[in-house]
Amino acid sequence: MPDLKTLFSLAGIALLVAACSATPDATSAGARTPEGARTPTAAPPTKAATVLRGSYVALGDSYTAGLGIPERTGATAGCGQSTGSYPHLAARSLRLDLTDMSCSSATIADMTAAQPTGDGTNPAQLGALSSGTALVTISIGGNDIGLIDIVTKCTELDLVPALIAGRSSTLTPCEDFYTTGGTDQIRQRIQAVTGNLAATLTQIRERAPHARVYVVGYPDLLPAGGGGCGGALGITAGDIAFLNREEVRLNGVLEQVARAAGDGYVDTYTPSRGHDACSAPASRWLEPLLTSGAAAPLHPNATGEREMADAVVEAVTSAG
Repeated sequence: MPDLKTLFSLAGIALLVAACSATPDATSAGARTPEGARTPTAAPPTKAATVLRGSYVALGDSYTAGLGIPERTGATAGCGQSTGSYPHLAARSLRLDLTDMSCSSATIADMTAAQPTGDGTNPAQLGALSSGTALVTISIGGNDIGLIDIVTKCTELDLVPALIAGRSSTLTPCEDFYTTGGTDQIRQRIQAVTGNLAATLTQIRERAPHARVYVVGYPDLLPAGGGGCGGALGITAGDIAFLNREEVRLNGVLEQVARAAGDGYVDTYTPSRGHDACSAPASRWLEPLLTSGAAAPLHPNATGEREMADAVVEAVTSAG
């Protein structure tokens, strides 16, 4: 996903929404650690520790890197990697040596090409794979469709309608924009991910023939019903529901491609429902534009990364 500079520039929109909203929103309560959030520490050893032998290579974008979550790590500072990310937590639990190649703003093309950042260049992510690799996880595709940019565009188009018509507005300025002429532009972008990801999984298999490979889906960013986001994002309920459908579509494609390749798929969407960016600070796993904790806007917080790690560990151990 986009770098921190781009994301935090969006906070002005959230501040305007919060100032204009008639009802104070939970996201304006100031920075604090979500109640009940677990400290990202090493989990107890699992049975996978006796099943897998070799290294774990994590591939992906900022949802993999743990953008904005302390503590920062990684050879390329501009990638926004964190020791609290799901690869680091899963590696501890599975007792595997981790090579984290994830990087903020990464697309599928960055799996096979070096990726320049604002603070260094990340090598081609697949370059870390070898015959000794035991586990590979990859979470990618969000930047290929421009997910964060789409949400940003929706905040621009929906700000006035969301405030005037109220948070339950059924108006859909953003959906109308992306479906002009009867063509769903986002759906087209998602379909383009299919072939590119399939080719990448083939290359992963060639470079790491003995590895278990898992495509990790995206957690639930916005609520399916569309409600509760007026104060958090300034997007109408109708457009929130539209954006949720597009994310579900993306996850569906990721799963389909993974299964077709004979690889595993880790569903992080289902367990994260009800913990989206518009839910209360105490329960959410992803942050809105105006964050309530140490995490990037529109990204998983420490709790979200912990839950994603649990989903990865469960998938690996259940297959073992």
